[in-house]
Amino acid sequence: MKIVRTVAELRAQLRGQLRTAFVPTMGNLHEGHLSLMRVAARLGDPVVASIFVNRLQFTPNEDFDQYPRTFEADCEKLEREGVYVLFAPDENELYPVPQEYRVSPPTGLGDILEGEFRPGFFTGVTTVVLKLFNCVQPMVAVFGKKDYQQLMVLRRMAEQFALPTEIVPAETVRAPDGLALSSRNGYLSPEDRARAPMLHEVLRDTVQALQVNGVAMRSGADSSSVKTNSQTQSGADIWPQALAAEQKAIARLSGLGWVPDYVSVRRRADLLPPSLADVANATPLVVLAAARLGATRLIDNLEV
Repeated sequence: MKIVRTVAELRAQLRGQLRTAFVPTMGNLHEGHLSLMRVAARLGDPVVASIFVNRLQFTPNEDFDQYPRTFEADCEKLEREGVYVLFAPDENELYPVPQEYRVSPPTGLGDILEGEFRPGFFTGVTTVVLKLFNCVQPMVAVFGKKDYQQLMVLRRMAEQFALPTEIVPAETVRAPDGLALSSRNGYLSPEDRARAPMLHEVLRDTVQALQVNGVAMRSGADSSSVKTNSQTQSGADIWPQALAAEQKAIARLSGLGWVPDYVSVRRRADLLPPSLADVANATPLVVLAAARLGATRLIDNLEV
């Protein structure tokens, strides 16, 4: 594996490559990251990974300096996966001058859910990813579905800027007890780690309840009284079972000592709340959650 530190070295190394598959990371790699490298290897050649802890996506109350750096161990893991090039720039290389030009996701996508609780986060993510894409020029880039909203934000960015890079989703990798693998799991105390799978369990039960209610509604819905997807969604149109499921999940997590930011049922296509028409038409949905356990904030999601 070749480790390159500068944009010039990277471009020289990849000159003439037309099928590059790219996986950007912030390091501290685990099996979830390595699964992305395997997906990338099936889609393109060579595989390029990056390690860069991006200051722009840290909110003021998040400690950039304390983010775990495990570079030597990360390199060993990437080499075992057959990664061809690791791009590992320092901050002065990627941001030689203050990054005053930023990419801002649109209102209604970048400021909901994670964007509401981590203001500026998606602007930091889209800005650094666009810059990395310009450096690597990949044919495909692989991102995990655990960061569901991030995946959608980046897909929209690629579409609207007509980037020559296909954004490919990869399934969430979980521990045997159901906990989604994340660098943040390392912050959990042993006691909290034992309790952490409850987030996945709550999501799973929420999905099951929505599936039952959705089937019941579709089998008994009066199509003449259900608005079509082309009509404007109002608060009254939102599927009430979704709101009830959200409230139940939040209450359950709170009762178990978690501090939930949100548990939210959304349409997969645009992350809007589902309407009665969506349920009648079996529109694909997703349940997303973010909650704190002790000092650690975890996110997860399950598709319905």
